[in-house]
Amino acid sequence: SSGAAAAPLPEEDCMKLNPSFVGIALSSLLAIDLWASKRLGVCAGEGSAWGSARPLMKVIEVSGHGIPWLLGTFYGLCQSDSSAAREVLLNLLFALLLDLVMVAVVKGLVKRPRPTHNKMDMFVTLSVDKYSFPSGHATRAALVCRFVLRHLVLAVPLRVLVVLWALIVSISRVMLGRHNMTDVLFGLLLGYALYGVVEHCWLSPATAPALFALW
Repeated sequence: SSGAAAAPLPEEDCMKLNPSFVGIALSSLLAIDLWASKRLGVCAGEGSAWGSARPLMKVIEVSGHGIPWLLGTFYGLCQSDSSAAREVLLNLLFALLLDLVMVAVVKGLVKRPRPTHNKMDMFVTLSVDKYSFPSGHATRAALVCRFVLRHLVLAVPLRVLVVLWALIVSISRVMLGRHNMTDVLFGLLLGYALYGVVEHCWLSPATAPALFALW
């Protein structure tokens, strides 16, 4: 009847109608991430605010791509005549392969689409590269940066350049519209963590004699 009191909602329906604070916070952060990433995608197209800088950003994109790094490391490994250099290069190759596998696994699990303002004209893409999270370039930049600073003897200006390269590669991902900011930030954290895995599993003639016998 009209005068009867309304029946209380089931508990699960109340939870749906009253989302948790964490859910609201995450939704708000996601909205901010998408909005800010689109605003910062100033090189996403030729008609964008900084569209004239897009060719330079694409060169930077190639500098952080996995294929040049893998080919360069493999070539150096084949040409090296120093056992110490071969050990470093073999571990760099292991780090790059680990990076590719981990990024592919996370992309396949999360399946976050690329930003809507991204142009799909990326340099050599694979199946999982249609997904955005995390940024493989940012992961690789952080991993390579830590590896180079730890295992190569460089003058201070060169060490600064290595860090700047990693930052510029990461920033370029958002500027080109390839990724959202959270993709890049998580990629940097993942790359930083993967270096710890490489150090823990460091390959040497004592731990992996079969591998070193090949070279």
